[in-house]
Amino acid sequence: MKHAVSVAALALLSVLPLVAQSPQGWKVRSDRSMSASDPDAAGAIKFVTMGTGFHATNPQAAVYWNPANTVTGNYTLKGTFNLMRPSSHPNYYGLVFGGSDLEGAGQSYIYFMVAQDGTWLLKRREGSAAPNVTRNTPSDAVKKPDASGKSVNALEVRVTADKIEYVVNGTTVHTTPKTGPTAKTDGIYGIRVNHQLEVHVDGFAVTKQ
Repeated sequence: MKHAVSVAALALLSVLPLVAQSPQGWKVRSDRSMSASDPDAAGAIKFVTMGTGFHATNPQAAVYWNPANTVTGNYTLKGTFNLMRPSSHPNYYGLVFGGSDLEGAGQSYIYFMVAQDGTWLLKRREGSAAPNVTRNTPSDAVKKPDASGKSVNALEVRVTADKIEYVVNGTTVHTTPKTGPTAKTDGIYGIRVNHQLEVHVDGFAVTKQ
């Protein structure tokens, strides 16, 4: 499926500190699409503080994080993602957790995301590889864009001693054990937004359990 390819066919581009008007201490690592049939949009990535949240404009896919934002043990990570307008085809956005070496060749993290077609997706990044943990899955819990082209989805990742729950708008859409590809949950947490998207994020926070 084209939207699945658009997530997978991404290559490392660069790691840069975010500049003027951007939240202090945050960094971005961008990925450039290597698919001729699913190119990036023109323009530069922008990630700024807006109101009480963050606003991401993504011609290219990117991960955003602050190296000071780390968590271990049992916790809940959450954020409310406002899709400002749909892209030409489904692209994913959501939460990053269990991150390490995000600026290096050994980058590692788990990411839980939703898309405008009402699906969610769970993936793991290991270096340049980004295999699916669970394929893109439809759920009534994922809100699609309304007549204005906007949608709001509140995402949560609930990490306990032996499992992880993935929650959309209060509904648990999936659970994984803390083994295999989702064994490592300690580390940096952040945000991922794929290409051709504009997303506003409110309530981004982690709470220890």
